[in-house]
Amino acid sequence: MPQPEHISKLGVPNPKDLDEDLQAIWGKCVDKLGFVPNVYSAYSLRQQRLRNFMAMYNEVMLADSGLSKLEREMIAVVVSSFNRCYYCLVAHGAAVRMLSGDPELGEMMALNYRAAELDRRQRAILDYAWKLTATPWEAGDADRRALREAGLSNEDIFDLSEVVAFFNLSNRMAYATDMMPNREYHRAARE
Repeated sequence: MPQPEHISKLGVPNPKDLDEDLQAIWGKCVDKLGFVPNVYSAYSLRQQRLRNFMAMYNEVMLADSGLSKLEREMIAVVVSSFNRCYYCLVAHGAAVRMLSGDPELGEMMALNYRAAELDRRQRAILDYAWKLTATPWEAGDADRRALREAGLSNEDIFDLSEVVAFFNLSNRMAYATDMMPNREYHRAARE
């Protein structure tokens, strides 16, 4: 059964009706990726919210951090695995495959990250991401201590927590809009 054809059940504006700055971003996406990520199209229903979303995404996922880009993408997939967020599992699973060069790692992160051969640091990061998503009220000093023992600084723990929080928000918006991932993500980095 194919994926549904819609981008968002709340509809998306015609890109020609977007503000000029967003039209320019659409053009850059097409030039760089070959498509506009559906999350941008879904968020474009509220143009300022899209700008805010992009700014937060860029800060959380791309800015300098003690967490690598791969680690941040792995966190996104583990959070989305708990939340069963189809959009983020497909999109960020593709990013894990691309960044790691491992065509299986994205699926392991999505289905059971514990099955993956991870180093101590990665295991601690992903265990914390799962806990902060599944039972946030249980996260505490023992968890922060375990992260420090795995080599994370206080700034790294802050960044990790922010990535977890961001993807819990993103997952809920994806559910609320019934957002579908771009088909290109399904094929990305499959060998």
